[in-house]
Amino acid sequence: MNTLEHIITKQEIDIFIETIWSYYSLNKREFPWRSNHSPYSIVVSEIMLQQTQTDRVLKKYEHFLSSFPSFESLAQASLKEVLAAWQGLGYNRRGLALQSIAQIIIREYAGNLPNNPTVLINFPGIGKATASSICAFAFNMPTLFIETNIRTVFIHFFFKDRGDIKDSEIMPLIEASVDFRNPREWYYALMDYGVMLKKSLPNPSRKSAHHTKQSKFEGSDRQIRGMILKILTSQSHCTLDELCSLIPRETERIQKALRELKDEKFIDCTKNLISIA
Repeated sequence: MNTLEHIITKQEIDIFIETIWSYYSLNKREFPWRSNHSPYSIVVSEIMLQQTQTDRVLKKYEHFLSSFPSFESLAQASLKEVLAAWQGLGYNRRGLALQSIAQIIIREYAGNLPNNPTVLINFPGIGKATASSICAFAFNMPTLFIETNIRTVFIHFFFKDRGDIKDSEIMPLIEASVDFRNPREWYYALMDYGVMLKKSLPNPSRKSAHHTKQSKFEGSDRQIRGMILKILTSQSHCTLDELCSLIPRETERIQKALRELKDEKFIDCTKNLISIA
């Protein structure tokens, strides 16, 4: 296997695999979504974990599942109920996408999640990596995918003296090392090792060509959108003046956020009253 530095041998891959498994055997992290492998619970956790740290997901995951224990219950819920349960996770589009996924599965797949990444990739809010990770964790399939912690592990082991490393260079290494007998646990092990590296090394993700710094949330348009939805999930409706009195931001920015939320079908505006769609 070629990299720009040298040919990576099978022996190096074997040592890498042994190192990851050895660490995992002593430092395995426990999460409720790792003990519940039902397709529904995996879809919920994978959508929640997009761009969100595990400690924040922990606070919402089990409450969300108790509120909506199945694809059917989530599909039938009101958008207001879904957004209320999603509060605190951010990126509310994911909550909307999650309900849309549930509705598609009920409507088109008789309530059964397809175990095919090429099908899942067409669902709302599910890209190539998430489609593959859902199949790995829900069905223990040896799919291939990269997420931030996995990327960190392979860069650390195989690209120590380089920067600007592309995922296309990492993917052959993932394919060479994946455990076909238990891919689910293998990916958990990789993620746990990556978390350890991030705690002990100064920002290892910066060596990736795909590394981007997350935009600041405080004062952002995203924060305004979140404020609006939080207010509207707690009451039946508001006027623009009422929203502006409750949100300490410029009226123009609030109006811009309202237009976006209406276009994305989060809210309705009828007779000067604003409410969740």
